[in-house]
Amino acid sequence: MHREPKSIIIEGVKITNPDKVIFADLEITKGDVSQYYAKVAERMLPYVSHRILSIVRCPKGISQACFYKKHPGPGSKGVITIPVMGSDGESDDYFYIEDASGLIYEAQMGTLEFHIWGSRVDQLEKPDMMVFDLDPDEGMDLNKVRQGVRDMKNMLDELSLNSYLKTSGGKGYHVVVPLKPAVSWEEFYDFSRRVAEVMEHKWPDRYTSNVRKVNRSGKIFIDWIRNGRGATSIAPYSLRARKGAKVSMPIEWDELDTVAPDGVNMAEALRRIDGNDPWHDFFQNQQQLK
Repeated sequence: MHREPKSIIIEGVKITNPDKVIFADLEITKGDVSQYYAKVAERMLPYVSHRILSIVRCPKGISQACFYKKHPGPGSKGVITIPVMGSDGESDDYFYIEDASGLIYEAQMGTLEFHIWGSRVDQLEKPDMMVFDLDPDEGMDLNKVRQGVRDMKNMLDELSLNSYLKTSGGKGYHVVVPLKPAVSWEEFYDFSRRVAEVMEHKWPDRYTSNVRKVNRSGKIFIDWIRNGRGATSIAPYSLRARKGAKVSMPIEWDELDTVAPDGVNMAEALRRIDGNDPWHDFFQNQQQLK
């Protein structure tokens, strides 16, 4: 007798093989990942919907091959395809999602990580979310990394820009600046580079704005490069495709000293979304680059 492999329905989306183990160290299954994205959807979607995505899929779990995907395949469900003009004048298809079912369709396909463009599809050429990734040299003391975040926040404060903090789910923190979509990608990119360069000039022993590893010894690389057109950064609330099911999690500024960059996992993230939203006023900012 042939038995169908069992499946579950989440928000109207059929999840096949929900018992497949994705994170072996925590025995987290595909069903658990799908449930996670269903539960965080309300918090996550304002940062993810209507933004071009690059995703990381691990259909056989994180211990097997994972792959990046930024172009929709034939018959991609739950996503909307959008043609985008490249710098070479050629048009390529990218994709975005609109709602919770888009998130869950992706989870059904084995997606763990969601990386987003800095602009929304309705204002593709006017970015509105600037990200600084503070990427420390291997083995750097966490207090130095936290000092870097404080220095970055103070610099943005001096520029009268409100900024928001999240864990990366890896070894650094991300400082995010919401902006009104007003300037071109080029101006946006240049501004972010200048912020990183000012930090490097002010504290040359602490920070570098140069991506090359040789420049990074004992320093924090202020990664501003993800603010270019076509570059992406890990979305708030996204899981990371690595051991421990870590999450890139929005946190309060006063939690900087108590929450490590990889200090929030899936279970902790679910606990946190039952509480206050540390980024509750993110989209109420009227700030823009001139």
